[in-house]
Amino acid sequence: MIEPTLHFSRQEYQSRIAKTRKAMEAAGVEFIIVSDPSNMAWLTGYDGWSFYVHQAVLLGLDGDPVWFGRGQDAQGAFRTCFMHPDDIIGYPDHYVQSTERHPMDYLAARIGERGAGSLRIGVEMDNYWFSAASFAALQKGLPNAAFQDVTALVNWQRAVKSGQELAYMRTAGKLAEKIHARILDKAEPGLRKCDLVADIYDAGLRYDPDLDAGGDYPAIVPLLPSGSDAAAPHLTWDDKPMKSGEGTFFEVAGAYHRYHCPLSRTLFLGKPTQTFLDAEKAVLEGMEAGLDAARAGNRCEDIAHAFFAVLKRYGITKDNRTGYPIGLSYPPDWGERTMSLRSGDTSVLEENMTFHFMTGLWMEDWGFEITESIVIRDGAPECLANVPRKLFVKD
Repeated sequence: MIEPTLHFSRQEYQSRIAKTRKAMEAAGVEFIIVSDPSNMAWLTGYDGWSFYVHQAVLLGLDGDPVWFGRGQDAQGAFRTCFMHPDDIIGYPDHYVQSTERHPMDYLAARIGERGAGSLRIGVEMDNYWFSAASFAALQKGLPNAAFQDVTALVNWQRAVKSGQELAYMRTAGKLAEKIHARILDKAEPGLRKCDLVADIYDAGLRYDPDLDAGGDYPAIVPLLPSGSDAAAPHLTWDDKPMKSGEGTFFEVAGAYHRYHCPLSRTLFLGKPTQTFLDAEKAVLEGMEAGLDAARAGNRCEDIAHAFFAVLKRYGITKDNRTGYPIGLSYPPDWGERTMSLRSGDTSVLEENMTFHFMTGLWMEDWGFEITESIVIRDGAPECLANVPRKLFVKD
């Protein structure tokens, strides 16, 4: 039998499962089908680039979880999941991207064989990896089951990080520091953006003996629009040279064992305009106000209100949220898809929750980002990376 490589103790996995089962009981379900790859990894350790095909983790109210996925990917489950091989189910390859049969047909039959076909079953109805066809196949194959939406049920259990999770996120923070140092060193007028992105990946992935770590791939690729394109927050890069007289924000993340530390800074090539200098002043003052509110016992909206109040004094309107929880993630998103730092979110902040305090501004013809990834404490939050909090300027 293959001995898996685990990044957490079996005891920690059992603690996570127990926590999830309490949430299942509170939600009135006896069995869940978890298709979010971040949740799958958190419950079992599974780690593989296989989320483009149908896969899931099954969890009942007793016993170990069961991994379900493409047959050839079961080899990855043997090597990364803590469970016994009997709890790893691979489906035949003729189910992959077939118009005649669906992998959930196969899963429904296996659930029935395990005596769970008549239970109250929760499924993650609203995520990137669970399709309408998946649900239809499960309903057809398990006609006696009572289905219920449990979107984000597992995600919420991940909100408060363990000591080991925080250790991985601090390593990710060190990798984020290396990325931004490389950007500042290499970026200059005439440098093609694709070449700069190659350096970003090199800095974030290459093994560092001082950290005793090499980086993981981030769940979002580097975002680095320049000039008026920076009004759009999610543009990536092209092969055109960088220009003097333009500002570029760099939204990147260090990642280690799938744990992320996003961090953004803005670089202006040449003499910065007054617009950028004013934005820097407003954002940094607002950041301090928001960080002061980011403490256990306060609410998510308290951080947002503190930040937005400062922007208002400067005549700046930001009509989108100003942050979200982070941790273990897979593409296409490094957020945890639960809380938001915005007005109306009264979720109570707890010690060891982690957030990307996303204070970015995207205006009509420019954009500006200086952000921090933070750990909630009883007092002042911990910043996971140490990069000078300012507008960077290079001639």
